[in-house]
Amino acid sequence: MGESDLMAYLAMMSIRLIELKRVLKSTGSLILHCDQTAAHYLKIILDGIYGPENFRNQIIWQRTTGKSLMSRRLPTNHDVLLSYQSSESSIWNSNYAFIPYDEERLDEKTLKKYCNIDKDGRRYRLDNLINPNQDRPNLTYEFLGVKRVWRWTRERMEEAHAKGLVVQTAAGRVPCLKRYLDEQRGRPLGDVWTDIFPLNSQAKERLGWPTQKPLALLERVINLTTRPGDMVLDPFCGCGTTVHAAHLLGRQWLGIDVTHYAITVIENRLRAAFEDPTFDVVGRPKDAEGAAELARRDKFQFEWWANWLVGAQTYREQKRGRDRGIDGTIYFKNGPYGTGRVLVSVKGGEKVGVGAVRDLRGTMEREEAEMALLLTLAMPTRDMERDAAAAGFVNTAHGKMPRLQIKTVGELLDGKSPQLPPAYRDDAQSQPSRRTKREETPQMEFTFTIPGGGKSSRRKGEVVLIDPRAAFKSG
Repeated sequence: MGESDLMAYLAMMSIRLIELKRVLKSTGSLILHCDQTAAHYLKIILDGIYGPENFRNQIIWQRTTGKSLMSRRLPTNHDVLLSYQSSESSIWNSNYAFIPYDEERLDEKTLKKYCNIDKDGRRYRLDNLINPNQDRPNLTYEFLGVKRVWRWTRERMEEAHAKGLVVQTAAGRVPCLKRYLDEQRGRPLGDVWTDIFPLNSQAKERLGWPTQKPLALLERVINLTTRPGDMVLDPFCGCGTTVHAAHLLGRQWLGIDVTHYAITVIENRLRAAFEDPTFDVVGRPKDAEGAAELARRDKFQFEWWANWLVGAQTYREQKRGRDRGIDGTIYFKNGPYGTGRVLVSVKGGEKVGVGAVRDLRGTMEREEAEMALLLTLAMPTRDMERDAAAAGFVNTAHGKMPRLQIKTVGELLDGKSPQLPPAYRDDAQSQPSRRTKREETPQMEFTFTIPGGGKSSRRKGEVVLIDPRAAFKSG
């Protein structure tokens, strides 16, 4: 694609949008969330794949308020959601196409409309009961001294009057119907959404993910286009807001992302939000052969995965810059000595030499860390084991332990763990770094899949595993 990242992105998206069309059920919908950079190109691609007749809305979500003074343009403060339906039989829950009234914060127009308050403190307005069709002899009668062509039969009028729903404000006036504000569906929802606020730095659901969306945004989309038990697929699931919302609303779900880090974030998120959720991760290595395949495809993801195996916090997080010889860190409480550190170095090559041990020992001494751990794909040589043993032992609050250890990922998968103090997580160091523009370019492959969902309450989840190739059409 030459030097154009945008064209490469559009080519990558076109292939995936075609595959999503293939698996989408006749009752399904596709919602594509993007910014203004490529929204117009994506609309053309979607029209070509799904047909312009199946286009429903271009929804504008105000994700931030423009406060900065731009020197050459207006600030950018919205994202775009392109909405398509598979067919005329696609699910659309119109009850969710309204914004419920908040009686504590009613706009001036609503306050003026619902200006009456009954003895119970309920707001209401008086509505017309006269029939627009004057040629209805069966509905023409006198009621409370007023003869008109009414909307309702005499029996229904008398019943509503007995309940206090039909009132006459003065003798001789036309009776009216009391419509209570708390019984209305709300304000009709348009295609410009300004009522869902972005996540600020103090938001409880904030995970530190650069492109994290509010849970309320995905709840609205899912409520509008699916029913409980339906399947929700997010092929770029990131930090898992879509799967979180789907699980919360009792939908089955399938999330796909290219990074091991993203899947780990989602796992932690679901376990924090729900009581004993169960789900399956497809694509994560389960044996030495799978580990070697991951290392071959992506050394960076292998590094993330290896750190995860031992509970280490990655040093570089989402960055690919210099790591100063440290791929991960395990923190532990070290009694009177304060916080201890185990430095982790990961080597995903098919061969590894004694230099890796010597480099790690030098890094450990430079950083004044208590311990170090070398994780390798290949078996260590005898010289490596000798040099690691030469580093000696360290006294910790948890006993005397080897100062430098070597473990292969195969040993870890077999349950042979290194001798380390109990770890604790330093959340101040666990937030993902802000990604550069180049690193935000969409990845070109799907690596990890996390299926789950099923019947759930706000705190309980049950998984239904789905074959990704049949995720939609098989139900």
